[in-house]
Amino acid sequence: MSSSSSKIFEANTFTATKRDEGVKLHIGDAQPDSQAPITIPELIENAAKEAPDKVAMSVKRDGIWKSWTYSEYQKEVRSVAKAFIKLGLEPRKAVGIIGFNSPEWFITDLAAVCANGIATGIYPTNSIEACKYITNDSKMNIVVVEDQKQLDKFLAVRGELDELKAIVQYMGTPTVEGVLSWKQLLEMGDQEPDKALNDRLEDIYVNQCCHLVYTSGTTGPPKGVMLSHDNVTYTASVMVDGFGLRIGHETIVSYLPLSHVAANVTDIFLMITLKGTTYFADKDALKGTLTNTLKEVAPTLLLGVPRVWEKIHDKMIEIGKANSGLKKTIGTWAKHQGFTHNQNVINNNTNAKSLQYKLAEKLVFQKVKAALGLQNCEVFYSAAAPLAPDVIEYFMSLDMRIMEIYGMSECSGPQTTNLKNQQRVGSIGKDIVGFHTKIDPTEGEIRLKGRNIMMGYLGDEEKTEATFDQDGWLKSGDIGREDQDGFFFITGRLKEILITAGGENVAPILIENAIKKHLPAVSNVMVIGDQRKFLSCVLTLKVEVDAESMEPLNTLIPPVLEWLESLGSKAKTTIEAADDDTVRRAIQEGINRANEEAISNAQRIQKWKLITKDFSIPGGELGPTMKLKRHAVLENYGLLISGIYR
Repeated sequence: MSSSSSKIFEANTFTATKRDEGVKLHIGDAQPDSQAPITIPELIENAAKEAPDKVAMSVKRDGIWKSWTYSEYQKEVRSVAKAFIKLGLEPRKAVGIIGFNSPEWFITDLAAVCANGIATGIYPTNSIEACKYITNDSKMNIVVVEDQKQLDKFLAVRGELDELKAIVQYMGTPTVEGVLSWKQLLEMGDQEPDKALNDRLEDIYVNQCCHLVYTSGTTGPPKGVMLSHDNVTYTASVMVDGFGLRIGHETIVSYLPLSHVAANVTDIFLMITLKGTTYFADKDALKGTLTNTLKEVAPTLLLGVPRVWEKIHDKMIEIGKANSGLKKTIGTWAKHQGFTHNQNVINNNTNAKSLQYKLAEKLVFQKVKAALGLQNCEVFYSAAAPLAPDVIEYFMSLDMRIMEIYGMSECSGPQTTNLKNQQRVGSIGKDIVGFHTKIDPTEGEIRLKGRNIMMGYLGDEEKTEATFDQDGWLKSGDIGREDQDGFFFITGRLKEILITAGGENVAPILIENAIKKHLPAVSNVMVIGDQRKFLSCVLTLKVEVDAESMEPLNTLIPPVLEWLESLGSKAKTTIEAADDDTVRRAIQEGINRANEEAISNAQRIQKWKLITKDFSIPGGELGPTMKLKRHAVLENYGLLISGIYR
């Protein structure tokens, strides 16, 4: 796949908001800042040349694993790119992708970029209106959908999609006239000569936009984050050394939404850079089948969002409760050894393994990891939102150290991370070498700089300008601090800071984490108090989830039922728990304990309400990466919240 080596589009500024503009690159004097930039087509070409027969990706269909080598991967990317050009993809226009992770998703993404288009992921949970907005805002010429369900979203507004020329369905056989199947798309590309594609490749610039990542739009329409070739390839390159990964060795399971920057950059571009192998989980991964895939694949690297780690944690606690006698005694002893050993490693005391730890490893840790499919996993990462310290410590006791990463769409994914040899529980880690972070001395805001920082927001000069300070640092919107060892900690979010009627500034996330720590049965908690006389909160308990719809049920999960039983409560559902005085007393006691950690009286929770339905993506209270959407909670439970202050 020939592309002129690292052509740079003439540019005078570090930001851009138009699809045909370029930006100046933050190339420094020292490595890795000084490394030569490369385009995405060059990245694929390098992998196909250097590891042609290495398995690049594999998916299980009809009970059989189907694989693509790097040379087959590149060939299919070229075919699809040629088909896109034939279907009318114009240079610098978008190709949209909506559906669950698959080889076709990866190939579409790369083919769009190789045809000098702009790859644009769309969350599978997006509404018809959101799909319409992104399609028109990105000037989408082609959309590739997974199935009929996703296809229907575009057919419903087909006449209102200004620049859409073609629709492709990558799973199953389309039943709608004019919609191409994946097989037809490949056949079309195979029949096309190479000239048109080669001409497009010659016109690709390393400092122009190749990817649009749309924000979740919690404060208005979604913003299109413009990422350049250099943003993506440089970030992937820096992650290799930054995370201590090995070329040609790593395997990963792809299951998190690829429209989110973390999964997109990790699963596609990091793995191509590593010449590693990506295996695809099935569609029900987040409904409980992820462990099945992990056991088959035994990956070396696992990236999860907090909700994934929490679900595994709850299930393991449940299994552990079933143990008794000697088995329980050995398990408790082993967990003590695991926690002590990993605490020693974190505190730089020693990497040495004690005799007791080695015995615990053989008797317990190896078996637990094998049962989860994580026996080969050397790197466990959590991203997108804070992970509760008690969950981190639980996995640590089983000899699995989960490293928290901090980042956002605007910095191409990661920015800071904890590492195997440097970790602080509760911290977002240190700078990844090659990315630059500082705390603004006035507002305490975390600010970012480097070759990973976005070009700007598509078509929005005002918001782009407001996102950078006068020295070119990206304003993250997060408030934080840096300790004497260079570890960063998030203490709040500027937009989420509550200002009480008494003028006290309150960071809700710290209080919410304290409540969760003292009440492990709580699934979600949101602090309220902006312009109010006192702080209150709403809480939900951990419940079972419908495997099909992902709607939370009102049935409490086993660990919560055990907790209620220990209190003397017979409640089995959220409704029964909310009506039980014993449960209410226990929750109040937990909140009292959290209040003891408050830095002032104004930061104590005075009142609370237990909501009988857990927050969820279908309910609108959680975003696609399980982040709390505060405005949605205020909207959905406005009457209940008003009642607290009445």
